[in-house]
Amino acid sequence: MTILNLVSNNPLIDGRQSARAMMVRKGLQILLHDMRHAVLPELVLSNGRRADIATVSEKGEIWIVEIKTSIEDFRVDRKWPDYRDFCDRLFFATHKDVPLDIFPEDCGLFLSDGYGGHILRDAPEHRLSPASRKAMMLNFSHAAAHRLMMAEWANGRSFDEM
Repeated sequence: MTILNLVSNNPLIDGRQSARAMMVRKGLQILLHDMRHAVLPELVLSNGRRADIATVSEKGEIWIVEIKTSIEDFRVDRKWPDYRDFCDRLFFATHKDVPLDIFPEDCGLFLSDGYGGHILRDAPEHRLSPASRKAMMLNFSHAAAHRLMMAEWANGRSFDEM
């Protein structure tokens, strides 16, 4: 049974993401899933910023990935340093048409084609404090549980029909 109904009112696809960004996101999600990460797109952080992708590894490490689809996209968006306080590792993800040398060396880097991805550069570790980790894990789990419930309700079927 499909859990998430990709209808026009899906809050995870709200029109702000370009087709290219969605392509990068899909390939990245496939790769991260294969790496055994729990993946949550568009996670709102306590500072009001929204991480393109947040993940939790099997070991409990928290990653944030910022998707950039052009030089201009990278240059105009300067909010990415704000994500460091919410993850153990910070990455960028892009596609083959974006020059890789624009991305900072102190962040990891993924390349995605929509069918998968590759990690080109690992991100340096900057471990969260225990209190910050707990807050992020609660935020991640609450958001994931809420989305699962909304997806269940959005299928339009009663429990008797299941």
